[in-house]
Amino acid sequence: MASYSIKELEKLSGIKAHTIRIWEKRYGILKPDRTDTNIRYYCDNDLKRLLNIVILNRFGIKISKIAKFSDTEMSNKVMELSADTSSPESSIENLVIAMVELDEFKFDKILSRYIMHDGFENAVIKVIFPFFNQIGILWQTGSINPVHEHFVSNLFRQKLMVAIDNVNVADSKNVEKVVMFLPEGEYHELALLFYNYLVKKTGKLVYYLGSSVPFEDLKQIVSMVNPNYLFLSITSSLNLNGVGKYIKRMSETFPSQKVFVTGLQIKESNSIFPSNVVKVSSPLDIGTYFKN
Repeated sequence: MASYSIKELEKLSGIKAHTIRIWEKRYGILKPDRTDTNIRYYCDNDLKRLLNIVILNRFGIKISKIAKFSDTEMSNKVMELSADTSSPESSIENLVIAMVELDEFKFDKILSRYIMHDGFENAVIKVIFPFFNQIGILWQTGSINPVHEHFVSNLFRQKLMVAIDNVNVADSKNVEKVVMFLPEGEYHELALLFYNYLVKKTGKLVYYLGSSVPFEDLKQIVSMVNPNYLFLSITSSLNLNGVGKYIKRMSETFPSQKVFVTGLQIKESNSIFPSNVVKVSSPLDIGTYFKN
């Protein structure tokens, strides 16, 4: 079972730590344990309860009334209200609950409902990406049990693979080619898989190499297929200084290719990239860069 500080609850729920403390004192909605040094910490059940409270409160139910619900009553009310909504915020909160509960049925039901309402691409952009961004920092700091990460990542990966498999493969004749990969030591593949799906939909021929590709291997495939573009994502394998050096090496080694870069480390980098390198900030940009 994972444990959370009050600041981590704030990040996951969107409720300020000060407000959580007030709700605890006034309504007794959470009952945290304390360390030997008297610091509050919370368990999975506390997180689930708080997220349910946030959802019910968004639907206009007062905290004083919510506080009287049992956990079962609260969960049932959330499912009742959420069944008729297509709100991205509610979907994200419910996905976090399904993750904590390791409930595959609930996770699939929530995601499938949103996909049916708004389409696969919008579901990924409006729900899945924000969901992973919301909890990604906590995963990197070890605040959330890695089991949770593997559980939801594999569930989403299954849906991505089905979507990718349903896109027609481009004919290799007279079509632009894209090599997509993660640098050596990088294993956060979900975002790149989604970009793979989007790029394939534009009719490009994609050579998808996957995670942790050594630079020498990358040089070999570029010499073999002579792609028009290279596309990579950097989330956690390099520090910010390392990102700049790696991108510079890419630019100098492959001057004939346009290099597209994305990922958390790219977004946080203030480096000025070389002229043949393009920073991709959002999946919405793909239609601009890769046209049919």
